[in-house]
Amino acid sequence: MPKKTVKDAYKSIFKKSAEAKGPAVKGLDFNQKVDLQTLISTYSTSGFQATHLGKAIELVKKMRQDKVTIFLGFTSNQVSSGNREIIRYLVQHKMVDCLVTTAGGIEEDCIKTHAPFMVADFRLDGAQLRKKGINRIGNLLAPNERYIWFEEFFQPLLKELVEHQLKTHHYFSPSEVIDRMGKQLDNEESILYWAHKNQVPVFCPAFMDGAIGDNCYFFNYNRKPGHKLVLDQIMDHHRLIEMTLDAKETGILILGSGLVKHTLCNANMYREGAKYAVYMNTSSEYDGSDSGAEPEEAKSWGKIAADANTVKVVGDTTILFPLLVAGSFAKK
Repeated sequence: MPKKTVKDAYKSIFKKSAEAKGPAVKGLDFNQKVDLQTLISTYSTSGFQATHLGKAIELVKKMRQDKVTIFLGFTSNQVSSGNREIIRYLVQHKMVDCLVTTAGGIEEDCIKTHAPFMVADFRLDGAQLRKKGINRIGNLLAPNERYIWFEEFFQPLLKELVEHQLKTHHYFSPSEVIDRMGKQLDNEESILYWAHKNQVPVFCPAFMDGAIGDNCYFFNYNRKPGHKLVLDQIMDHHRLIEMTLDAKETGILILGSGLVKHTLCNANMYREGAKYAVYMNTSSEYDGSDSGAEPEEAKSWGKIAADANTVKVVGDTTILFPLLVAGSFAKK
């Protein structure tokens, strides 16, 4: 192979190009007046994850314009954090049609009507916290006192449920129990209160995974066979699937991943996929997990429609979700 010359190098470096297509990259000009909506409007042309966030905002606006049935899924840490108040706002104003969360998302919403969690640090000594009876969720603190209160709130409800079950032979589903919890809370700061009031179903496919499960274990422990509380998870599975089948079109907005993400995607598989999908999480696809899977993978299963509008925004939802809501649901 002949030695390359300076002329060859010049031609390589200054190779002629075709003209690239797409919007020009342009960020925020702080020489101009800046408010929240001005900031949000620049995301779509800023590049990287800001552009994905800009697309997510537009997709949510399109979901609302098209009046699709909106399913909001969120992991429990969303309720641990300040995103709880934002989710409550959406349910309060009937901006979403269905919620899917984990056990922590249910019990922590209840607990926060009693007392708050506290902001602390990610690097606190876990052993020392354990001695003090304080639990850590990232850089948030949840004292055991909160869960003692939850036991006092939840145990009488379990007694009511089992008494009704023994009289009527009706086995409650988790969503029915959650609805009763919202009614009993009677607190306008609560997501579950507004879900009950506005008849927004709340599904929890892992209802036993947390303090709820702990309470159910202790409640049933000394009860005789035939007198134990039994919950019907299949009823909720049926009800969620029927919601997707009955909808004209569906849109899914999922904060975090794991079981919540799969439950919503799987339910939409029965209708050959959701029309819109917005993911917000920090999971990667490289281990083959459903948590990290991109929307294109869900299309291969029929969980998201082949022609659906989709986006995955990678990042911390405590930063991303307030901006998304400000630019879509809450935009006047």
